[in-house]
Amino acid sequence: MQTPPPFDYERATSVEHAIALLERLGPEARLVAGGHSLLPMMKLRLARPEHLIDINDLVSQLAYVRVESNELRIGAMTRHADVLASAVVREHMAMLVDAERVIADPIVRNRGTIGGSLCQADPSEDLSAAFSAAKATVVIQSASGSRNVAARELHTGPYETVVGPAEMLTEVRIPIRPGCGSAYEKVERRVGDWAVAAVGVCVWMQGATIGDIGIGLTAVGATHFCCPEAEDALRGKEPTEENIAAAAALASQHCNPQADQRGPAEYKRHLAGELTARALRRAVARAAGKDA
Repeated sequence: MQTPPPFDYERATSVEHAIALLERLGPEARLVAGGHSLLPMMKLRLARPEHLIDINDLVSQLAYVRVESNELRIGAMTRHADVLASAVVREHMAMLVDAERVIADPIVRNRGTIGGSLCQADPSEDLSAAFSAAKATVVIQSASGSRNVAARELHTGPYETVVGPAEMLTEVRIPIRPGCGSAYEKVERRVGDWAVAAVGVCVWMQGATIGDIGIGLTAVGATHFCCPEAEDALRGKEPTEENIAAAAALASQHCNPQADQRGPAEYKRHLAGELTARALRRAVARAAGKDA
């Protein structure tokens, strides 16, 4: 049986305590909540933190879904299962419910957290694409205060983020805007697997035209999990089949999938386009109140 390398264990009692521990223990310390991403990497020796800081006691501070200041706010310790079950999320950003439904399995969803998924920064992670499409902002806390970072600027590369060694991500904020419709489409080899390819789309309609749009892609090598070229092709236009097809083609062109055990690069590129078209149609239908 694989076992992780030795590490020291600390248990944080508050956000401030967790940050103080990160400062004291240095860059070889890692936060752990659900642990479903970090612990397997430790078992494979892909990650070797010297200290683990358990933040499960921070649920009372960081586990919530609420609407505040015209934003949908989700605490970093919110479990995937709670987002999936949230009527507030379903009302304001149905794409997140779509995405949560196809993340792993009930065991993982019951323990895994929103913040953990984002900070793991796996190139095939579902919520990174969804939050990119929603044009979300994340709140990053340090001992000196907090800063807001666009979700599209959070990830600097595979398994790397802008969150510093003595900082922690505490909240995700999604603006609530009129005329919104969103959807998430994913192809996976088997239920609960990482995506072969997946696409999240959020549209904000102004009458019959798309006033603004976000397109997030995962598992296909899209920079910052998004495709601004496809977004630009639809912004200000009607969501006709011709325009949707043109945007889908751009999504296919402006990604950089790699061949692996989940499929060849050209297959993934094809999926990026096809799933973009599907998600666009559903998002537009939801904005018009024609799709649940």
